[in-house]
Amino acid sequence: MFFAKNKKTKALMIGISLAISSSFIVAGCGQNKQQQQQGTQVKAMQVIQQDTPLTSEFAGQIVGKDEVKVQSKVSGNVVDKYVTGGQYVEAGQPLYKIDSRQYESAVLQAQANLSQSQATLSNAVTDLGRYQQLLSAQAISEQTVANQQANVNAYSAAAAANDALLRKAQQDLADTVIYAPMSGQLSVDDVAVGTFAAAGSTNLVTIGSSNPVFAQFSISESDYLKFSNYAASQNGNGMSPTVSITLSDGTQYPIEGKIVQTDRALSSNTGTLTVKALFDNPDGLLLPGMFARIRLSGEIVPNAILVPQRAVQQLLGKSFVMVVGEDGKSEARTVTLGDKVGSYYIIKDGLTAADVVVVEGLSNLQEGITLAVTMVTPDDMGFSLTTDDSKFDANEIATSDSNK
Repeated sequence: MFFAKNKKTKALMIGISLAISSSFIVAGCGQNKQQQQQGTQVKAMQVIQQDTPLTSEFAGQIVGKDEVKVQSKVSGNVVDKYVTGGQYVEAGQPLYKIDSRQYESAVLQAQANLSQSQATLSNAVTDLGRYQQLLSAQAISEQTVANQQANVNAYSAAAAANDALLRKAQQDLADTVIYAPMSGQLSVDDVAVGTFAAAGSTNLVTIGSSNPVFAQFSISESDYLKFSNYAASQNGNGMSPTVSITLSDGTQYPIEGKIVQTDRALSSNTGTLTVKALFDNPDGLLLPGMFARIRLSGEIVPNAILVPQRAVQQLLGKSFVMVVGEDGKSEARTVTLGDKVGSYYIIKDGLTAADVVVVEGLSNLQEGITLAVTMVTPDDMGFSLTTDDSKFDANEIATSDSNK
């Protein structure tokens, strides 16, 4: 009886399970039919048509406009230091002093040699004058006067040489004090008192100007040709691309710059052209070595058709978007893509300003499906005509620089 009772209980449980499963299946089929009747949920937005400036962005780095490694013109130990690392100095301000004792002695020695040679020259000139008088009285020969004239010339040359040596010794003595060659900020690589400075080889400190500064970056050959064609299209009115920079924390630097230097040739290693843009830096915010994203803009595409990049799908080398048809069903449109502008593509062909494109819900969406459309705006989706600077990556620049 025990086994019979268990069999009845087991059969009852199986029956209940089958009943529950059947109810879920029926409910699921009902939901699918209801969803098909209501349409596939998607978000869509109106195609944008407006005058659109083209911008190009490049990874770059801030570099000093002028930078000098300060070295001593004479050798010796540093005995005095008038500045500290990081200090701002003016041109002509004293920085270091080299031990001057040997140079003072050299000046005294040069002065003594000059005085001796000048005295010898003076005596020779006096003798030459006396010999010339005796020659006029025919008391001595012309050869004696000629010899004396040669002595005067030699002593004069020796005096001039000693005078040059004195000037050199005096200059060496003056060079024991090292002055700032330009106005700017000192780096923190300054040497300490007691360091032996070898003339022309020991770097005492580095000084660089902080205003203005360069933003240096590299552009491809195609970008170079594009901006060259834009400049040529301005009919010689002097217009050039507007240059702005975004710092690594995503903030926009408030002052615009201008391109002032372009390399003479493309790099044989990377195929890119090095360009420098000059930026005023009155507050010293831009420091050499900082990473920045350089944005060039200037050309404007009139009445450009814009769609979000996320709305564009690519398959087998073709690009297409899903639009909401007049019958409320999905319709695939093949499009020709132009430049990227922020979150958008410029569409050269395939869409009009009257079209509505699907921007969300594209996964497994097929053509001819009834759509339940929720209209959204660019602000709702976070779309922008400018690049998302929060994704700025300084490692991109470091990698680029390592390949140069």
